[in-house]
Amino acid sequence: MADFRSDTVTRPTPGMREAMASAVVGDDVFGDDPTVNALEQHVAALFGHEAALFAPSGTMANQIALQLVVPPGGELLADADAHVVTYEMGAAAALGGISTRTWASTGAKVNVDRVARMIRPAGFPSVPTAAIAVEQTHNLGGGGVIPLSVLHDLRAVADAHRLAVHCDGARIWHAHVADGVPLATYGALFDTLSVCLSKGLGAPVGSLVIGSRERIARARVIRKRLGGGMRQTGILAAAGRYALDHHVGRLAEDHARARRLAEGLAPLGVVDPDRIRTNLVPLDLAKSPLDAPALAGAAAKRGVHLAAMLPDTARLVTHLDVTDEDVDEAIAVLTVLLS
Repeated sequence: MADFRSDTVTRPTPGMREAMASAVVGDDVFGDDPTVNALEQHVAALFGHEAALFAPSGTMANQIALQLVVPPGGELLADADAHVVTYEMGAAAALGGISTRTWASTGAKVNVDRVARMIRPAGFPSVPTAAIAVEQTHNLGGGGVIPLSVLHDLRAVADAHRLAVHCDGARIWHAHVADGVPLATYGALFDTLSVCLSKGLGAPVGSLVIGSRERIARARVIRKRLGGGMRQTGILAAAGRYALDHHVGRLAEDHARARRLAEGLAPLGVVDPDRIRTNLVPLDLAKSPLDAPALAGAAAKRGVHLAAMLPDTARLVTHLDVTDEDVDEAIAVLTVLLS
């Protein structure tokens, strides 16, 4: 099967498995797993922050970060399609007591003036805004990259109102490769970040929360409260470190394959290749003969897996385990089904 459902379906490479097998481990709950500690220090340094915390999932990392910057009863601003709003099972409200208010989603095209007008100051009876969250790259926005200039403007607005800014940076590695923005430049714009090792980079599991030393000390408590305290986690951290050392630069290959995939499907009227910046290829099926679930089912029977995101939107994702031949096969199968 050519599996385009997500960049989370990858399997560890031989080199990654070797790194996992030889990892020196300890008990991470006690803070004495040297491989985890080294990974956390390395990732914090990459983004120019003081500290980081390894977590088992991106959702947990995001929710830890949100609890660090928004108190119970406080308000988070985000776009309506943000992962922290759409795909995390209401955790901000259920677990953090966080009130969320959203602006209409335009993917990576963030209107900073509009966000600024949404900010509510402290004072009865409104819920005070405490933080703003953005997603880099934007999942439901088709892997779009928020321009650096926009992020600078958003940071200025947040500073003027004394707000925190969180970055759901699950695929920030792709933005870094696509636009050439240094990771530390991104890091300087955010109070907290979450970054994923299993989306695109090929690690089997794991994300990190990044922030100040004081915040990460609190994050360790929240992680334990959420059930995220792990023991000999160095086996997983070794995979993440291997991914960072070997799989970041090659993301350009995934971007190129995604663009070629979009160009091959463009004659069907379901995707604009010029909008494909990274490794996500959304298909607009509003005028197509099949809706997204039907297309996903029919394609799977022909050996191509894709994801049905919405009734009229499907998605293909290129990644470490997708080859040029897989791209050719996907174009051929989808051309038959959508013609």
